[in-house]
Amino acid sequence: MRPAAILTLILLAGCTSAPRPRWARDCDPLSAEKHFARVWQLTSSGTHAEAYFSPDGRRLILQAVRTGDPADQIYILDLATGDSKRVSTGDGKCTCAWFLPDGRFVYSSTHHHAKEPPPKPDRSKGYVWPLYRTFDLFMADPSDGSLHQLTTSDGYDAETTLGPDGRTLVLTSHRDNDVSLYTMQIDGTGMRRVTMRHGYAGGAVFTPNGSWLVYRAFYPRNDAEKEEFERLLRERTLHPVNLELYRCRPAGSEETAITQNGKVNFAPYPLRDGKRVIFTSDLDAVRRGQYGMYVVGMDGTGLERITHHDGFDGFPCFSADGKYLVWISDRNAKRPHELNVFMAEWKE
Repeated sequence: MRPAAILTLILLAGCTSAPRPRWARDCDPLSAEKHFARVWQLTSSGTHAEAYFSPDGRRLILQAVRTGDPADQIYILDLATGDSKRVSTGDGKCTCAWFLPDGRFVYSSTHHHAKEPPPKPDRSKGYVWPLYRTFDLFMADPSDGSLHQLTTSDGYDAETTLGPDGRTLVLTSHRDNDVSLYTMQIDGTGMRRVTMRHGYAGGAVFTPNGSWLVYRAFYPRNDAEKEEFERLLRERTLHPVNLELYRCRPAGSEETAITQNGKVNFAPYPLRDGKRVIFTSDLDAVRRGQYGMYVVGMDGTGLERITHHDGFDGFPCFSADGKYLVWISDRNAKRPHELNVFMAEWKE
């Protein structure tokens, strides 16, 4: 076993549980939400997304648009005190931050291309996700304030997470004429393509033992879908319909669909047992914008609905010990498009 793997296993085995946020607002889970023993609302304004635990469970790293931000920026939230600090530059647009075991973190940003964020995509012909070509991956070191650029391709480099060995990153990149999964080392070396099918694969996370990647993907099923996908890709956008969850080995073999429901399924996160995954889906939506969280076996069996809020619940993440879940929701929102960070004490 490599030294980095041993370090990570020690950190995870000895991790302290996330502290109960006594400063946060207590919320009652809905009666059907039987897996939530307690719920806290951790933020109260702004538009938040993708909150992830530090290895010791004591902090969250997240993206948010708050007062004065031109677009999404990266913040760290201390769960013991409630203190929140912006840790990105304040310029451009940021996304997809993730902690390393030693306190450094990675995230994607456009700040090195322009102070202003890139323009939003034209949605007059329908809802699309932007694949900004100016997103590159950066490594930040809070100990000395340094920021090191890891990718330089003329394409979308984002949706990055870290493997349990503490050294291997998995990211989504628009290169090689596809939007595929790649792995690389934390120093930016060893870029290697993982998924090979024509289409989009993204938002990958390793299972706790590192044996699988779970992710969302859209692979065109006919000529019409292929033509539409390629047209949008030339415009650097993606139409997020029929996203299914997949799994594959970190080297790309044994790719298998986990869901096959024809809906929008995304943001998978493995449970600690490595046999199940929690994810976001519009599986039971009756109107646009309704998303809930579900758990399903890695083999696609045992689907269970977790949240029952009449709105948005998504981007789930477990603490390393599996005792706490954080996610993004518009529960208790006071204005349109307000999304806040919530945390629950998990029970089986």
